[in-house]
Amino acid sequence: MSIKTFSQKQWSSLLVAGIIFASLNGCGNGGDSTTNNAVNNSETSSLLDTIKSRGNVICGVNGQLPGFSFVDENGEYSGMDAEFCRAVASALFDDPAKVEFRELSAQERFTAVQSGEVDLVSRNTTWTISRDTSVGMEFAPTIFYDGQGIMVRKDSDIKDLAGLANQSICVLAGTTNEQNLADRMRKQGINYQPVVFEDVDAVYAAYDQRRCVAVTSDRSQLTARRAILANPDEHEVSSLVLSKEPLGPMVANGDAKWFDAVKWITFALIQAEELEINSQNISSFEKTEDPQIRRFLGQEGNLGEDMGLPNDFAARIVKHVGNYGEIYDRNIGQPFGLERGPNELWTKGGLLYSPPFR
Repeated sequence: MSIKTFSQKQWSSLLVAGIIFASLNGCGNGGDSTTNNAVNNSETSSLLDTIKSRGNVICGVNGQLPGFSFVDENGEYSGMDAEFCRAVASALFDDPAKVEFRELSAQERFTAVQSGEVDLVSRNTTWTISRDTSVGMEFAPTIFYDGQGIMVRKDSDIKDLAGLANQSICVLAGTTNEQNLADRMRKQGINYQPVVFEDVDAVYAAYDQRRCVAVTSDRSQLTARRAILANPDEHEVSSLVLSKEPLGPMVANGDAKWFDAVKWITFALIQAEELEINSQNISSFEKTEDPQIRRFLGQEGNLGEDMGLPNDFAARIVKHVGNYGEIYDRNIGQPFGLERGPNELWTKGGLLYSPPFR
Protein backbone atom coordinates (compact mmCIF):
# COMPACT_ATOMS: atom_id res chain seq x y z
CA MET A 1 0.00 0.00 0.00
CA SER A 2 2.77 2.45 0.89
CA ILE A 3 4.75 1.53 -2.25
CA LYS A 4 1.68 2.12 -4.46
CA THR A 5 0.98 5.51 -2.82
CA PHE A 6 4.63 6.58 -3.25
CA SER A 7 4.59 5.69 -6.97
CA GLN A 8 1.48 7.74 -7.63
CA LYS A 9 2.99 10.75 -5.90
CA GLN A 10 6.26 10.29 -7.76
CA TRP A 11 4.56 10.16 -11.15
CA SER A 12 2.37 13.15 -10.24
CA SER A 13 5.43 15.18 -9.26
CA LEU A 14 7.28 14.22 -12.42
CA LEU A 15 4.25 15.09 -14.55
CA VAL A 16 3.86 18.53 -12.96
CA ALA A 17 7.58 19.23 -13.27
CA GLY A 18 7.51 18.14 -16.91
CA ILE A 19 4.60 20.43 -17.74
CA ILE A 20 6.29 23.40 -16.05
CA PHE A 21 9.59 22.66 -17.81
CA ALA A 22 7.90 22.24 -21.18
CA SER A 23 6.01 25.49 -20.76
CA LEU A 24 9.12 27.42 -19.78
CA ASN A 25 11.21 25.76 -22.45
CA GLY A 26 8.53 26.30 -25.11
CA CYS A 27 8.18 29.97 -24.26
CA GLY A 28 11.92 30.39 -24.20
CA ASN A 29 12.51 28.65 -27.51
CA GLY A 30 9.56 30.35 -29.13
CA GLY A 31 10.89 33.73 -28.14
CA ASP A 32 14.46 32.91 -29.16
CA SER A 33 13.33 31.34 -32.46
CA THR A 34 11.22 34.35 -33.35
CA THR A 35 14.04 36.70 -32.44
CA ASN A 36 16.59 34.66 -34.34
CA ASN A 37 14.37 34.42 -37.40
CA ALA A 38 13.78 38.16 -37.33
CA VAL A 39 17.50 38.79 -37.04
CA ASN A 40 18.28 36.30 -39.79
CA ASN A 41 15.67 37.79 -42.11
CA SER A 42 16.91 41.31 -41.49
CA GLU A 43 20.52 40.29 -42.04
CA THR A 44 19.86 38.19 -45.14
CA SER A 45 20.83 40.15 -48.21
CA SER A 46 19.91 39.20 -51.74
CA LEU A 47 21.63 39.94 -55.00
CA LEU A 48 18.32 41.48 -56.05
CA ASP A 49 18.84 44.28 -53.49
CA THR A 50 22.42 44.80 -54.66
CA ILE A 51 21.33 45.06 -58.28
CA LYS A 52 18.61 47.58 -57.47
CA SER A 53 21.09 49.69 -55.50
CA ARG A 54 23.68 49.46 -58.28
CA GLY A 55 21.20 50.54 -60.94
CA ASN A 56 21.86 47.94 -63.62
CA VAL A 57 21.99 44.19 -64.18
CA ILE A 58 25.17 42.42 -65.32
CA CYS A 59 24.23 39.68 -67.74
CA GLY A 60 26.51 37.00 -69.19
CA VAL A 61 25.85 36.17 -72.84
CA ASN A 62 27.44 34.38 -75.77
CA GLY A 63 27.81 37.32 -78.13
CA GLN A 64 28.68 35.08 -81.10
CA LEU A 65 25.38 33.35 -81.79
CA PRO A 66 22.91 35.03 -84.17
CA GLY A 67 19.34 34.72 -83.00
CA PHE A 68 20.32 34.32 -79.34
CA SER A 69 23.03 36.84 -78.54
CA PHE A 70 25.10 38.51 -81.20
CA VAL A 71 26.97 41.82 -81.14
CA ASP A 72 27.15 43.86 -84.34
CA GLU A 73 29.84 46.25 -85.57
CA ASN A 74 28.24 49.05 -83.53
CA GLY A 75 28.45 47.08 -80.30
CA GLU A 76 24.69 46.49 -80.18
CA TYR A 77 23.43 43.13 -78.88
CA SER A 78 20.52 41.30 -80.43
CA GLY A 79 18.93 37.88 -79.95
CA MET A 80 16.57 36.08 -77.58
CA ASP A 81 19.11 35.71 -74.78
CA ALA A 82 20.09 39.37 -74.98
CA GLU A 83 16.43 40.40 -74.95
CA PHE A 84 15.82 38.33 -71.84
CA CYS A 85 18.52 40.40 -70.12
CA ARG A 86 16.66 43.51 -71.24
CA ALA A 87 13.43 42.05 -69.87
CA VAL A 88 15.07 41.77 -66.44
CA ALA A 89 16.30 45.37 -66.66
CA SER A 90 12.84 46.50 -67.73
CA ALA A 91 11.20 44.77 -64.76
CA LEU A 92 13.64 46.25 -62.26
CA PHE A 93 14.32 49.72 -63.68
CA ASP A 94 11.64 50.35 -66.33
CA ASP A 95 14.57 50.75 -68.73
CA PRO A 96 15.81 47.96 -71.05
CA ALA A 97 19.14 49.76 -71.47
CA LYS A 98 20.10 49.17 -67.84
CA VAL A 99 22.10 46.07 -68.82
CA GLU A 100 25.83 45.50 -68.86
CA PHE A 101 26.59 42.59 -71.18
CA ARG A 102 29.55 40.33 -70.51
CA GLU A 103 30.57 37.88 -73.22
CA LEU A 104 31.41 34.48 -71.74
CA SER A 105 32.77 31.31 -73.28
CA ALA A 106 31.21 27.92 -72.57
CA GLN A 107 34.03 27.28 -70.11
CA GLU A 108 33.69 30.64 -68.32
CA ARG A 109 29.92 30.85 -67.82
CA PHE A 110 29.55 28.80 -64.61
CA THR A 111 32.57 30.33 -62.88
CA ALA A 112 31.31 33.80 -63.75
CA VAL A 113 28.04 33.12 -61.92
CA GLN A 114 29.70 31.42 -58.96
CA SER A 115 32.24 34.23 -58.48
CA GLY A 116 29.65 36.98 -58.79
CA GLU A 117 31.21 38.43 -61.94
CA VAL A 118 27.73 38.39 -63.48
CA ASP A 119 24.27 38.49 -61.89
CA LEU A 120 22.87 35.90 -64.27
CA VAL A 121 23.75 34.08 -67.45
CA SER A 122 21.44 34.07 -70.46
CA ARG A 123 23.60 32.08 -72.82
CA ASN A 124 22.02 29.10 -74.63
CA THR A 125 22.85 26.85 -71.67
CA THR A 126 21.32 23.39 -71.30
CA TRP A 127 19.64 22.55 -67.99
CA THR A 128 21.14 19.28 -66.69
CA ILE A 129 21.09 17.55 -63.32
CA SER A 130 24.81 18.03 -62.66
CA ARG A 131 24.72 21.72 -63.50
CA ASP A 132 21.66 22.18 -61.29
CA THR A 133 23.28 20.38 -58.34
CA SER A 134 27.03 19.85 -58.16
CA VAL A 135 27.91 22.90 -60.26
CA GLY A 136 25.69 25.08 -58.06
CA MET A 137 23.41 26.68 -60.64
CA GLU A 138 19.71 27.49 -60.37
CA PHE A 139 17.89 27.35 -63.70
CA ALA A 140 15.00 29.63 -64.51
CA PRO A 141 12.17 28.21 -66.66
CA THR A 142 13.23 27.02 -70.09
CA ILE A 143 12.89 29.70 -72.76
CA PHE A 144 13.92 27.54 -75.71
CA TYR A 145 13.37 23.82 -76.15
CA ASP A 146 16.03 22.56 -78.50
CA GLY A 147 17.78 19.38 -79.57
CA GLN A 148 21.26 18.59 -80.79
CA GLY A 149 21.71 18.11 -84.50
CA ILE A 150 24.31 17.63 -87.24
CA MET A 151 25.15 19.92 -90.16
CA VAL A 152 26.85 18.57 -93.26
CA ARG A 153 27.41 19.59 -96.86
CA LYS A 154 24.61 18.59 -99.17
CA ASP A 155 27.02 16.91 -101.57
CA SER A 156 28.31 14.63 -98.78
CA ASP A 157 25.13 12.54 -99.02
CA ILE A 158 25.38 11.83 -95.27
CA LYS A 159 21.90 11.10 -93.89
CA ASP A 160 22.55 9.43 -90.53
CA LEU A 161 25.22 8.77 -87.92
CA ALA A 162 26.37 5.65 -89.74
CA GLY A 163 27.42 7.87 -92.60
CA LEU A 164 29.83 9.63 -90.22
CA ALA A 165 31.81 6.47 -89.44
CA ASN A 166 35.53 7.28 -89.32
CA GLN A 167 34.78 10.89 -90.25
CA SER A 168 35.80 14.10 -88.46
CA ILE A 169 33.15 16.11 -86.58
CA CYS A 170 33.72 19.65 -85.25
CA VAL A 171 32.33 20.36 -81.77
CA LEU A 172 32.68 23.01 -79.05
CA ALA A 173 34.56 21.96 -75.92
CA GLY A 174 32.89 22.03 -72.51
CA THR A 175 29.35 21.60 -73.85
CA THR A 176 26.68 18.94 -73.56
CA ASN A 177 27.04 18.58 -77.33
CA GLU A 178 30.50 17.09 -76.93
CA GLN A 179 29.29 14.47 -74.44
CA ASN A 180 26.05 13.72 -76.30
CA LEU A 181 27.95 13.00 -79.49
CA ALA A 182 30.37 10.68 -77.71
CA ASP A 183 27.48 8.86 -76.00
CA ARG A 184 25.51 8.30 -79.21
CA MET A 185 28.51 7.15 -81.21
CA ARG A 186 29.56 4.82 -78.42
CA LYS A 187 26.05 3.39 -78.14
CA GLN A 188 25.94 2.65 -81.86
CA GLY A 189 29.54 1.43 -82.01
CA ILE A 190 30.61 4.09 -84.52
CA ASN A 191 34.20 5.31 -84.59
CA TYR A 192 34.69 8.98 -85.41
CA GLN A 193 37.27 11.75 -85.02
CA PRO A 194 36.17 14.66 -82.79
CA VAL A 195 37.76 18.00 -83.71
CA VAL A 196 37.34 20.09 -80.57
CA PHE A 197 37.66 23.87 -80.23
CA GLU A 198 37.37 26.27 -77.28
CA ASP A 199 35.77 29.04 -79.34
CA VAL A 200 32.48 28.80 -81.22
CA ASP A 201 33.69 30.92 -84.14
CA ALA A 202 36.66 28.57 -84.54
CA VAL A 203 34.27 25.60 -84.70
CA TYR A 204 32.36 26.95 -87.69
CA ALA A 205 35.44 28.38 -89.38
CA ALA A 206 37.03 24.93 -89.30
CA TYR A 207 33.89 23.34 -90.70
CA ASP A 208 33.63 25.96 -93.45
CA GLN A 209 37.28 25.30 -94.33
CA ARG A 210 36.57 21.56 -94.63
CA ARG A 211 38.73 20.63 -91.67
CA CYS A 212 35.83 18.43 -90.58
CA VAL A 213 33.10 16.66 -92.50
CA ALA A 214 30.32 17.67 -90.11
CA VAL A 215 29.64 20.03 -87.23
CA THR A 216 27.34 19.34 -84.28
CA SER A 217 25.51 21.66 -81.88
CA ASP A 218 21.96 22.63 -80.94
CA ARG A 219 19.76 22.63 -84.04
CA SER A 220 18.83 26.28 -83.52
CA GLN A 221 22.50 27.22 -83.42
CA LEU A 222 23.27 25.20 -86.54
CA THR A 223 20.40 26.92 -88.36
CA ALA A 224 21.60 30.37 -87.31
CA ARG A 225 25.26 29.72 -88.10
CA ARG A 226 24.43 28.14 -91.45
CA ALA A 227 22.93 31.47 -92.52
CA ILE A 228 26.29 33.25 -92.17
CA LEU A 229 28.53 30.62 -93.77
CA ALA A 230 30.25 31.57 -97.01
CA ASN A 231 27.74 29.55 -99.10
CA PRO A 232 24.71 28.70 -96.94
CA ASP A 233 22.87 26.81 -99.67
CA GLU A 234 25.65 24.23 -99.80
CA HIS A 235 24.87 23.03 -96.28
CA GLU A 236 21.94 21.37 -94.55
CA VAL A 237 20.94 20.63 -90.98
CA SER A 238 20.06 16.96 -90.77
CA SER A 239 16.64 15.94 -89.42
CA LEU A 240 18.48 13.73 -86.94
CA VAL A 241 18.03 14.82 -83.30
CA LEU A 242 20.61 13.50 -80.84
CA SER A 243 19.33 14.83 -77.53
CA LYS A 244 17.05 17.06 -75.48
CA GLU A 245 18.46 20.56 -74.92
CA PRO A 246 16.26 22.75 -72.67
CA LEU A 247 17.91 26.17 -72.76
CA GLY A 248 17.34 28.94 -70.26
CA PRO A 249 18.82 31.58 -67.94
CA MET A 250 20.62 30.61 -64.76
CA VAL A 251 21.71 32.22 -61.48
CA ALA A 252 23.78 31.06 -58.54
CA ASN A 253 22.16 28.66 -56.09
CA GLY A 254 21.29 29.82 -52.58
CA ASP A 255 19.55 33.15 -53.24
CA ALA A 256 15.81 32.44 -53.34
CA LYS A 257 14.79 36.08 -53.63
CA TRP A 258 16.85 36.76 -56.75
CA PHE A 259 15.93 33.39 -58.25
CA ASP A 260 12.21 34.07 -57.71
CA ALA A 261 12.54 37.40 -59.51
CA VAL A 262 14.29 35.87 -62.53
CA LYS A 263 11.86 32.95 -62.56
CA TRP A 264 8.71 35.09 -62.59
CA ILE A 265 10.15 37.54 -65.10
CA THR A 266 10.52 34.52 -67.38
CA PHE A 267 6.97 33.39 -66.72
CA ALA A 268 5.70 36.93 -67.37
CA LEU A 269 6.90 36.72 -70.98
CA ILE A 270 4.95 33.50 -71.49
CA GLN A 271 1.84 34.62 -69.62
CA ALA A 272 1.68 37.87 -71.55
CA GLU A 273 1.46 35.96 -74.82
CA GLU A 274 -1.20 33.65 -73.40
CA LEU A 275 -3.25 36.69 -72.35
CA GLU A 276 -2.67 38.17 -75.84
CA ILE A 277 -0.99 41.24 -74.38
CA ASN A 278 1.84 42.57 -76.52
CA SER A 279 3.94 45.69 -76.94
CA GLN A 280 1.51 47.12 -79.49
CA ASN A 281 -1.76 46.69 -77.59
CA ILE A 282 -0.76 46.94 -73.93
CA SER A 283 -2.10 50.47 -73.60
CA SER A 284 -5.58 49.18 -74.44
CA PHE A 285 -5.62 47.20 -71.17
CA GLU A 286 -5.20 50.25 -68.93
CA LYS A 287 -8.89 50.26 -68.01
CA THR A 288 -9.59 46.54 -68.20
CA GLU A 289 -11.99 45.04 -65.68
CA ASP A 290 -10.58 41.53 -66.07
CA PRO A 291 -9.21 40.68 -62.59
CA GLN A 292 -6.64 38.24 -63.99
CA ILE A 293 -5.17 40.84 -66.31
CA ARG A 294 -5.33 43.55 -63.64
CA ARG A 295 -3.26 41.39 -61.27
CA PHE A 296 -0.82 40.50 -64.04
CA LEU A 297 -0.24 44.12 -65.02
CA GLY A 298 0.03 45.25 -61.38
CA GLN A 299 -3.14 47.32 -61.44
CA GLU A 300 -4.32 45.60 -58.27
CA GLY A 301 -2.75 43.36 -55.65
CA ASN A 302 0.88 43.18 -54.55
CA LEU A 303 2.31 40.28 -56.55
CA GLY A 304 5.39 42.26 -57.51
CA GLU A 305 6.08 43.88 -54.16
CA ASP A 306 5.77 40.53 -52.41
CA MET A 307 8.99 39.40 -54.12
CA GLY A 308 10.88 42.69 -54.22
CA LEU A 309 9.79 43.85 -57.68
CA PRO A 310 7.53 46.73 -58.71
CA ASN A 311 3.89 45.67 -58.94
CA ASP A 312 3.86 46.59 -62.64
CA PHE A 313 7.00 44.59 -63.48
CA ALA A 314 5.17 42.48 -66.08
CA ALA A 315 3.70 45.56 -67.75
CA ARG A 316 7.17 47.11 -67.93
CA ILE A 317 8.54 43.99 -69.63
CA VAL A 318 5.82 43.86 -72.27
CA LYS A 319 6.05 47.59 -72.93
CA HIS A 320 9.80 47.51 -73.58
CA VAL A 321 10.58 44.07 -75.08
CA GLY A 322 7.22 42.47 -75.82
CA ASN A 323 5.88 39.04 -74.95
CA TYR A 324 7.56 35.71 -75.66
CA GLY A 325 6.04 35.34 -79.11
CA GLU A 326 7.22 38.79 -80.18
CA ILE A 327 10.76 38.07 -79.00
CA TYR A 328 10.81 34.69 -80.76
CA ASP A 329 9.48 36.03 -84.05
CA ARG A 330 11.82 39.01 -84.04
CA ASN A 331 14.97 37.02 -83.38
CA ILE A 332 14.37 33.44 -84.56
CA GLY A 333 11.22 33.10 -86.63
CA GLN A 334 11.57 35.92 -89.13
CA PRO A 335 15.37 35.89 -89.64
CA PHE A 336 15.79 32.11 -89.88
CA GLY A 337 12.34 30.75 -90.65
CA LEU A 338 12.53 28.36 -87.70
CA GLU A 339 9.06 27.20 -86.68
CA ARG A 340 8.26 27.33 -82.98
CA GLY A 341 7.40 23.66 -82.55
CA PRO A 342 7.76 22.81 -78.82
CA ASN A 343 8.34 26.51 -78.16
CA GLU A 344 4.67 27.22 -78.75
CA LEU A 345 2.28 27.93 -75.88
CA TRP A 346 0.69 24.90 -74.21
CA THR A 347 -2.65 26.08 -75.58
CA LYS A 348 -1.26 25.54 -79.10
CA GLY A 349 0.39 22.17 -78.50
CA GLY A 350 3.74 23.48 -77.28
CA LEU A 351 5.60 23.20 -73.97
CA LEU A 352 5.46 26.83 -72.78
CA TYR A 353 3.32 27.02 -69.65
CA SER A 354 3.24 29.60 -66.89
CA PRO A 355 1.85 29.00 -63.40
CA PRO A 356 -0.99 31.36 -62.43
CA PHE A 357 -0.29 34.97 -61.48
CA ARG A 358 -2.37 35.01 -58.33
